[in-house]
Amino acid sequence: MSDIRTTSIEADRFYHIYNRGINGENIFRSDRNYYFFLNKVSEFLIPVCDVYAYCLMSNHFHLLVKIKSDLELDSLAKVQYLDKPDKAVAGLHSPQKIFSKQFARIFNSYSQAFNKEYKRHGALIESPFKRKLITSDTYLTNVIVYIHQNPLHHSIMREFSKYNYSSYQSILGNSKTLLKRDEVIKLFDTRENFIRSHQKAVDFGEVF
Repeated sequence: MSDIRTTSIEADRFYHIYNRGINGENIFRSDRNYYFFLNKVSEFLIPVCDVYAYCLMSNHFHLLVKIKSDLELDSLAKVQYLDKPDKAVAGLHSPQKIFSKQFARIFNSYSQAFNKEYKRHGALIESPFKRKLITSDTYLTNVIVYIHQNPLHHSIMREFSKYNYSSYQSILGNSKTLLKRDEVIKLFDTRENFIRSHQKAVDFGEVF
């Protein structure tokens, strides 16, 4: 089995992305922190992947993403390296490199703001980020349920559906969202089955 820190990132594939604070340190301390992180996800990740689910806990986070196609990533790379076409040709726009670069931008931007706010120094989030390739439709839907049930797994609250920092409520709601809401529901066939599927516990063992 590939190391979860070095699993290759490929176009058009689903990945469970997760990471935590250095030494288990809290990386979110206020509502503002959670929303700022999500804004950074929207700013830096949406150009390179689609977000299907997320859950932000006080000292770690989970994301389910689908990497965009080679064609979409290639177009993005050409824009980023408009004045340096030789770099784009050299393969610096591979799915692995461009996704990792965007993820690093999230970490750097968020960590700088967090350190400034709380007057701390040094690294905040472990590196490299951890990821698992989704290899089947069953695994895919189970990961979505697992991510949403995280507050329950960590005994934060029994009614995980009411947790404010996961995508569960956004998927069932109508407000504007960065998520692929319709695609998520389609994976469960219906909205009712999405809700029903979340009533059965899913546990992947020791993750975070």
